[in-house]
Amino acid sequence: MRYCLLILTFLTCDVALHAELGRGDISCRSGDEGNRSYKKKLWDGYEISLGPVRNALEYGCTAAIYNAAGKVVFRTNGFNVIFDEDWTGEDFDGDGKPDVVFQVDTSGGAHCCWGYDVVSLVPKPRRLFEVGAGGAVWFHKDKQGRMEIWQRTPGPYQYTDTADQPWADQVFRVREGKLVDSTPEFCSIILNGGGDYDWQKRVLTLEKIKKLPGGIEKPNDEVASALLSMALQHAFCRQFDDAISDLNLWPEATRDDMKSDFAESIKNQCPEFAARLEKSQ
Repeated sequence: MRYCLLILTFLTCDVALHAELGRGDISCRSGDEGNRSYKKKLWDGYEISLGPVRNALEYGCTAAIYNAAGKVVFRTNGFNVIFDEDWTGEDFDGDGKPDVVFQVDTSGGAHCCWGYDVVSLVPKPRRLFEVGAGGAVWFHKDKQGRMEIWQRTPGPYQYTDTADQPWADQVFRVREGKLVDSTPEFCSIILNGGGDYDWQKRVLTLEKIKKLPGGIEKPNDEVASALLSMALQHAFCRQFDDAISDLNLWPEATRDDMKSDFAESIKNQCPEFAARLEKSQ
């Protein structure tokens, strides 16, 4: 619900678009008795084929793109695979050409890890990016028609239950055929949008901080999640001093261990901040 508040904030200014992962008419679902193969023509002679894989050990579904000569030029596999008709045809990389989108379930049907697999056909077929496995995704077109990819990225999970796992927002653009983290450009929206960030500030009172692991009272998942989420968001916004200040609110008895775990969880998304945390230990 808190995330919806953030999205509604910029819905009033531009057009935000969201497709529900795991849904689509042209789909293959492992173990579904009604599974069958599909083919669909695209453009410029390309065609997609999607269906079950017989006797597969690692995945049950596959999707491929064929060129006009009948050669496979791209393939993706998963426990479930969907051809996303809503997003196929949109221009994600700004080259003026339509792209192809599949939804892929890599979790073995656990309903946790659907993601988008976005493919460009120009100048030759190739995967542009994969995004969303494990976190919510929103696609948003700005006033110039350029695509923004918003993703909820999880933080360290050791300090809360699953329902209260820390999350923060990242925003990406596609530049020169690559997914580029552009989060700092959007932090005025994220940090002043009346969504998660306001909730975190309301939760993090001095009395509630005392309930964190290592404090006097029983650990409070909501408070731990708010503090770690705030630090994660500041780190993604490259506001490293603020992120350090957030983490320093953690009870001293377990602070060093928490910072070490935090650095490990963020090293792929924000290696500069992870390195700073590691040096401070």
